[in-house]
Amino acid sequence: MEEQKAPGLPAFTSRQSLAAWLCALLWLPMHAWALPRLLLLFFPRMDDVQLNVTVYVVGAVWMLATQFRFLREDFDPLADRFWRILFEVGVSYGAMLLFNLAVSALLMLLLSGIPDNPNNAAVTDMSFAGGGPVTALVVFLAPFVEELMFRAGIFGPLQRRSRFAAYAVCMLLFALYHVFGYALSDPTAWIYLVQYLPIGFLLCRLYERSNTIWAPMLLHGLVNFLSLRALQLLEQLL
Repeated sequence: MEEQKAPGLPAFTSRQSLAAWLCALLWLPMHAWALPRLLLLFFPRMDDVQLNVTVYVVGAVWMLATQFRFLREDFDPLADRFWRILFEVGVSYGAMLLFNLAVSALLMLLLSGIPDNPNNAAVTDMSFAGGGPVTALVVFLAPFVEELMFRAGIFGPLQRRSRFAAYAVCMLLFALYHVFGYALSDPTAWIYLVQYLPIGFLLCRLYERSNTIWAPMLLHGLVNFLSLRALQLLEQLL
């Protein structure tokens, strides 16, 4: 990939310090593996809602403590070019819908008789069981924590060395993060990796074009909110 500069937007430059980057990157294994197991070890009666909300709340506190300066410095480009970045978010969301239509058509051909994405089903079930806290988790906490782990922790540093590697590694790890827990018990779930590659690509692209981590956070929150509402409505109709 050649260096890309969107009209009206600056070339991409990560503002993260080395210490902030290490804190964002090292939180990924803690968030995805170690912390949930520690919580269940000390609080074995935690249900899925309590566990997920706690993990993301702890993650958000960690990110605020370690990324505050980076978040503050990255807020200036958002404020300076708010409407342009909002336009980029809207374009990215429209592109995601088109990608999803193509992916859904492919999966309909390949997955006859296989259940829907287990991650989507789990989030929908938790939203009915947990109400407001789960909605806050999906719409605010998850985009905040995940974008700092994946886009700031993985994509940003790699992009300065190899754009291809940055996109490939970040997209793959983002997809694995959403699927591997289900695929370990049901190998057919690996096919759902393909559903997360388009949004993973678009989040990386938006971060690169906007030059602020707040832009993919906005897109991520928008996607999660509208997807959750759609899944809830579908569940009610069925």
